[in-house]
Amino acid sequence: MTDRTGAADVSDFSTTGRAPGAPGAPCWVSLMTRNLGLARDFYGPLLGWKFLPGTRHRGNELIATAQGRPVAGIGLLPAGVRLPSVWTPFLGADDVDGAALAIRQCGGTVGVGPLDDAEGGRLAFCSDPSGAVFGVRRLPPGYPPPAPDRPGSPAWLELVVAEAPFAAKFYETVFGLDRESAPSPVAERVVLRHAGRPVLGIRGAGPSVHRGGGAHWLASFAAEDVDRAAARAVELGGRITRPPADGPDGRSVQLTDPEGTFFGLLTPPARRLREATSTAPETGVGSG
Repeated sequence: MTDRTGAADVSDFSTTGRAPGAPGAPCWVSLMTRNLGLARDFYGPLLGWKFLPGTRHRGNELIATAQGRPVAGIGLLPAGVRLPSVWTPFLGADDVDGAALAIRQCGGTVGVGPLDDAEGGRLAFCSDPSGAVFGVRRLPPGYPPPAPDRPGSPAWLELVVAEAPFAAKFYETVFGLDRESAPSPVAERVVLRHAGRPVLGIRGAGPSVHRGGGAHWLASFAAEDVDRAAARAVELGGRITRPPADGPDGRSVQLTDPEGTFFGLLTPPARRLREATSTAPETGVGSG
């Protein structure tokens, strides 16, 4: 599926170097898995997710909700399709068609879309010049905006590439993200901001990234207690790949789920997490 010819006016991009209506804040994550039940039984207890059936291909898709807010989609890989199970992040855009054209003009690739999704939004699957796959999405009407500090919600995105400054320039140009002015405590790491708030990190791993399968994303989800959640993940069949540690973004751990999919858990700074929990709706959904 391809772009609608002439669907977007890119004059704004040609004059400002920024896609029209592409705010760029992370807004969604999706997972394609070979075992939908296994994913549900792992992420549900771990992150406190409740699940709704997707409107497309009913029985082959789930919408995960955290504290009553839709936060992720989990779909079933078709039989015989040999693709890795990975979490794919989506960056928000008011004008997905304009963002897709800008992505192409800046050296990226649009593999699928733009197209209307079954929930009433619009999306495209893309890759940046380093080959990292990501999505662009206009959320469906009625979907609340992302709340990354609420337990169970996508809290942080980290992109691992060969050269961080090169990749950062792409996302700055296409989505108008700002680079963190303070130097990162980690060498070869750039933090990008949206509306003054840090939203994603880009880490340069040099040539070693190619030995690990190429440029890739790590999605982390908010948890009230990373250490307790990591232990629970192991009980549910997951594996810890990097033990819990404190960092500039909070306390985090890296894991794999029972299918081997990489992801992270993050406890944001205490003040932010307290505020997010106190303002959450009364749904009975916790962080697991």
